[in-house]
Amino acid sequence: MATSPTSPETNAPPLQPEKGETAGSLARFILIVAIAAWMFRAFIIAPFNIPSGSMLPTLYIGDYLAVAKWPYGFSRYSFPFGFPAFDGRIFSHLPKRGDVVVFRHPTEDSDLIKRVIGLPGDTVAVRDGRVILNGRLLAQEPLGFARIAVTANSPCRVVPPAAPALAVVNGQGYCLYRSFRETLPAGPSYTVLDQVEHGVADDFAPVIVPPGHVFLMGDNRDDSLDSRFQAAEGGVGMVPTQNLIGRALVTFWSTDGGASWFKPWTWFSALRTQRIGNGYADAPR
Repeated sequence: MATSPTSPETNAPPLQPEKGETAGSLARFILIVAIAAWMFRAFIIAPFNIPSGSMLPTLYIGDYLAVAKWPYGFSRYSFPFGFPAFDGRIFSHLPKRGDVVVFRHPTEDSDLIKRVIGLPGDTVAVRDGRVILNGRLLAQEPLGFARIAVTANSPCRVVPPAAPALAVVNGQGYCLYRSFRETLPAGPSYTVLDQVEHGVADDFAPVIVPPGHVFLMGDNRDDSLDSRFQAAEGGVGMVPTQNLIGRALVTFWSTDGGASWFKPWTWFSALRTQRIGNGYADAPR
């Protein structure tokens, strides 16, 4: 009985991907992902975590924020690792008074967060703890005591000579700070803390914000080394607009400091869910 000739395809070995092509595809994929991540972080949104209490009660230690990169344009400080490095700012826009901004320290390799109080040409002064902007006292309304939960990363820190004021509610300890609602011209309004009478920066002589700079202050007024202090005093002085990195948008995570990397369940038990979703872009002004 005659047999049919064997088809060449029948005896052909199965095709194997070429090792060189596979390695090249993986390298291209990794490169594309890295470039996309770099561009997203450089031009759109970057994360920032709050390391200190200078912006209490607006921002807590352990808050993780999404920071918008596009509102003020881009400088070398906008980009991860400072690459590409160049002077100046492209697509530059001034922030608005009241914006909560992340910026590069003028003399140190660190990123900080404060609130914009004065823009170029503004005259800023402080008298008895009250901000005077362009000769007018900012409106301020007493709010009583702000309660900040005492946790592992938020001890009841006070500025001498103030003494800690504590309250316990349902077994939770709270630190009490005297608070006020401050309002900038045409808004916005926000809460500030005033811990001590006649603090070291409660009186600040009038200064004119020079071109290309902004005047920044922390909301925790007695515990913020901001534009009221020169860099040599531990502050930041007038901050060049080139040093602006972005505007705080929203808190996407917040931990009370009680979590451990080696105990994943504590990542959620330490989560401050009530802070997630807090936004920092106020009404138009």
